Formats: sequence, C-alpha cells, structure tokens
Amino acid sequence: MRLKPYLLWLSLLFFVACGNPSTPPKPPSEVVIAEKPEEVQVKASEQLEKLISFLGESNGKLNDSTTLRNYQLLRDIYSGSGYEPIWSENNRWKLLGDSLFHVIFKSKEFGLFPSDYHLEPILAIRNKFVIDTAARKNIASWTRADILLTDGFLQMARDLYSGRLVKDSITMRADSLSPQQLKGCLDTLLLTNQPHAVLEPLEPQHPGYKALRAALPGFLDSTQFRKYTYVQFPQADSMTLIREVARRLQEDTLLAADWQEQDSAAYSAAVRKYQSAHSIRTTGVAAELTVKSLNNTGWEKFKRIAINLDRYKQIPAKLPETYIWVNLPSFTLTLVDMDTIALQSKVIVGASKTRTPVLTSEIVNFITYPQWTVPYSIIFKEMLPKIQKDTNFLARQNLMVVDKNDSVISPSSIDWFKLNKNHFPYLIRQRQGDDNSLGVMKFNFRNKYAVYLHDTNARGLFSRSARALSHGCVRVQEWEKLAHFLVRNDEIRYHPDTLRAWISRQEKHVISDFVHVPIFIRYFTCEADGGRIKFFDDIYADDRMLAERYFRNKPIN
Repeated sequence: MRLKPYLLWLSLLFFVACGNPSTPPKPPSEVVIAEKPEEVQVKASEQLEKLISFLGESNGKLNDSTTLRNYQLLRDIYSGSGYEPIWSENNRWKLLGDSLFHVIFKSKEFGLFPSDYHLEPILAIRNKFVIDTAARKNIASWTRADILLTDGFLQMARDLYSGRLVKDSITMRADSLSPQQLKGCLDTLLLTNQPHAVLEPLEPQHPGYKALRAALPGFLDSTQFRKYTYVQFPQADSMTLIREVARRLQEDTLLAADWQEQDSAAYSAAVRKYQSAHSIRTTGVAAELTVKSLNNTGWEKFKRIAINLDRYKQIPAKLPETYIWVNLPSFTLTLVDMDTIALQSKVIVGASKTRTPVLTSEIVNFITYPQWTVPYSIIFKEMLPKIQKDTNFLARQNLMVVDKNDSVISPSSIDWFKLNKNHFPYLIRQRQGDDNSLGVMKFNFRNKYAVYLHDTNARGLFSRSARALSHGCVRVQEWEKLAHFLVRNDEIRYHPDTLRAWISRQEKHVISDFVHVPIFIRYFTCEADGGRIKFFDDIYADDRMLAERYFRNKPIN
C-alpha cells in the first residue's frame, strides 16, 4: 500500500525531529586543544557540560569499558558550579586532585578494588601527561579525568558506608547514603582537602572491623598478587579436575609447561611435591585439602577480606551494651558486656548440609534438664530408616513416641512402614537426662528456624578443631557460665549453687525473669589477631559464592 503524500511528509518530519531511536548518542570529541591559556577554563567548562549531557543520554556509559554509576549526581554537582573542573586548574593537578588519586590507587587498604573507582583510565591519562607534555593541552583528557575522579570518590563513599553485598534479612545498618549526603561528603572534602578524614568516618566503628582494617596494609605489603586458576571441587569429571589442578601446578612451575595428560607419573609427582611443601599428606592425589590449599592464594584471601569487611557494614552502626556474638566459622561464642569480653566459649555449629542460620534475636529463657523434640527433618532423613529396621533404636537413644494428645505410644504398636513425610501423626521426644542430646541446659531465642543454644551429651567433640557437626543448633561448651551470667543480677533466687542443685537433682526449671540479651549469629571467616589476619575455613562456602558473584572478574591492580 502506498502512503499518501501528506502522510509520507509527516513520517519524514517525525524521523527528522525525533531521530532514529536506535542510534546511540555521540560522545564528545576526545581531542580538544587549548593553545592559549585564556582558552583553558572556557573550553574545560564547555567540555564538562557536553560530557555530563552525554552521560545522561548514555545512562552513565562513557565508553565500552567505563561506566559512571553516579552520573545523575554528577550532573547536579557540575551544573551547580558552572561546570568548572574540581581537581585541576589551568592544565595542572590541584594538590587535592593528586591526593584523591593516591587514595584511589591504594584503595585496597580499605578492602576495595581500585578498578571500581576508574583507576585504569585515570592512570592512563596521568601517564600520558607525563610522557607527552603536548598532551597536557588536550582539554578533553582533563575533563574526562575530572569526572572520573569525582565519580570514583562518590562510589568509594557509597562502598565504604554500605558495602557491595546485597542487603538481606539480617542487614541492620541504615540505608545507603543519599545524594544529599554524598554531595555533603564532597563539599567537606573540598573544604578540608583531606580525603581520609572524609572517608574513614563512613566506615563501621565495630572493633572487629577496625582491627581487620588496621591489619590490612601489613597483609598487602607481604602478599604478591597473581592470577591463578581456581580449581573447582568436587567435580563429576575426574579428568576435568586433573586438568585444572595441572594448570594450577604449571602456574607454580611445579609441572612442566609442555606436560601431556597421559603422563600421570609427572602429574602425581608434582602433586606430591606441592603437598609436601604445604604439610599435606603426600598421596599424589589432589583431593579436598590439596585443592583448598591450591585455591588459598593471596588474591583469593584479599577477596575474602573484602567480603568480611562488607559483612560488618550489614550490622548495626552501634551494638548493644551487652550481647552474645556467635561466629560460625571460628566456632566461638563471645559474650560482650560494657565493651568487655565477659565470656568466651567453644561452640559446635551446623554441618554444611544442616547449616546454622545467620540471624539476630535475643535470649528469652533457659531450661534445665530440657526435653528434646526431634525435628521432622531429622526424623525423615536419619531416624525413620533406622526405626523401620529395628524399633529398639528408639530405646537405645532414649527416645519416646507421643501422639497429638501427648500420650506415650508403644513403638511396637505402630506400622512404621506406612509412615512418611505426608503421614506422620506422632512426635518423637528424647527423655531428659544426662544422655539427652541437649545436655542439661537449653537457651531459647525467637527465630523461624527452630534453633537454639544448648549443652550436649557429646562434650568430647569440643576437643576437635573443626566443629561443624550439628544439625543446626549451637552447642555451647561454657553453658553453665552463660546461665550464671544471664541471672547475675538476681543471685538471691538464682545463686550458682541453686542452679547446680537443680541439675544435680535432675529438675526441670524454666528461667525467664532476667533482662533479655541480644544474640547475633554471624559468618565471619577472618579476623585480626595481634596485628595479623587469621583466616577460618569457609565451612559453608559462602565466601566462594560471594566472590564469584561480586568479585569474579576484578583485575589485579
């Protein structure tokens, strides 16, 4: 069908007026020379205005490799100052511009990645000015560097305040900095000329964070960063695992660069050599411990430090005066009272398949000689097959079966083979006593996971170094000291001898009339110890998951 002349004219007019919507905006020229000194500031303002307009049209994308995430705030900042450069003047860096560049250059000391703050393009411009003095006349380079420095500063402020991890159900710190607050940070910087004095107050003030940050420069000075192959483990294909391990060993020059897959003897010898050098049992087979060691490079450690620093940015800016802190990877419970450690205890936490959840709650009561009601998850996964094989399993484990009326049912009267997840009209409980899985004390706190702190009848397990062994609850070695602390302000009724007497007589008591103590169960895999950074095993592989999600392609600067 042919368009009528006036319709064709309208369509052409619309195309000319609106342009082709698929055509990307054209960036400003990358070469704008100012030959005369009096032209510098005028052309710089013109270029800044064009750059800001272009960034608005391109959603902050300066080119294929650089995106400015704060481009909308940049528009407000530069338009408000008449599009004057912030960090340079008359083709010379201001002292503050140099200072900010060096803060970005050394931003690893904050647990940050310099590439997130445009280090590479800024450094390229600075180097070009040094190598080619004629390049200093290019106003386009100065204005690009100016905008990159401003965006880099704003993004550093954001990341230092709220981190890079996505907020989740346990994030308790205030929302991220508002545009007004970020602009206030920039204004303060321009007034004080001290980047560190502006940025550091944005960081968490938690003692653990401050100690880790203080130890980070020493870690960086003693660590050489190299990109290594990360070996995935376990793998369904054994040959793929061997290839990855071989590539990793080649990077350490333990295996010849021209190694052939059929040369299994050379591969095994290289694995044994690595194992011997790292105090791993020399088997010649790269199993779990060997692969963990291969992956434990300086670069991977830095990423773990960065993740842990960001975890501190998820907790409240100010913690309560008294609280319980359970750190799962270190298998420790710490009770803090008025900035003093009142109690420390070893704990046993959930195994990787039945992990202890991270959460925030408060201890509301504790029970002497508690009775354990077995969770259905444990019944179906572990107990039911054993009961079906031999109902005497219940008696051996001091377990009883009760119905919905809390009446005890004889196990022999039940057809256990007809029971399943969809039909199980009973509860299984463990009688209270010294052989109860909860031990002689249980501490309750509200949570949707039905977990709690408790004693255990397997106290020998506290001697193990790796204690991710439970079904999800936290077993506490110093349960008696914890109980005494909770009722410390009422020794008339709850004297330590009273609690011990109840336990010796195997009496059940529920104690709830004490000031509830907040409890934080968290996942931190490193901490500062004597000025050095100590790492704990990533028991639930959370570090690896977060590193893959957020830091996978970060360049080593």
